[in-house]
Amino acid sequence: MNSQNIPAIIAYFFVYLAMQVLLVANLVLFNRGFFFIYLVFLLLLPFDLKPIPLMLIGMITGLTVDLFYDTFGIHAAACVFIMFLRTYWVNTIPPRGGYEISMTPTIRVMGFRWFLTYALPLIFIHNFVLFFIEAGGFHMFGFTITKVVFSALLTFIAIVIIQYLFYSAKRGL
Repeated sequence: MNSQNIPAIIAYFFVYLAMQVLLVANLVLFNRGFFFIYLVFLLLLPFDLKPIPLMLIGMITGLTVDLFYDTFGIHAAACVFIMFLRTYWVNTIPPRGGYEISMTPTIRVMGFRWFLTYALPLIFIHNFVLFFIEAGGFHMFGFTITKVVFSALLTFIAIVIIQYLFYSAKRGL
């Protein structure tokens, strides 16, 4: 990772966490759809980060969200898990030309179809881990799986809108 990117990554960390905590923390649709805007920060980290730094960044991000949500580590667990899976998932779905080392996985750089294939499964897994840990198991499976699906779709739509509004093809993280 380029050392010039570090201040930008730190700035994005604070921006997305502030958006999560101040804007969408209490925004819930039909008691089932939650927005997790902070996932934009994790999903758009550069490809050249190794798994251990990714998981550490996921842990710090998740613990920060847990601090504001009083959730005792469930966001951290979900973030660390998707950061663990991210490297393997990115290697499973390479674009036609392959990846450039300092490339960031935005829609405008990688294309909508690739981004859909990349982000939606990771968002779904994040929400699955998060909501089933919150439920304490599978005893409320139907209600919990609807929360997972609605929240994943709402989060993905919000991430797409954010990218089209604020990210250009030339500027990444």
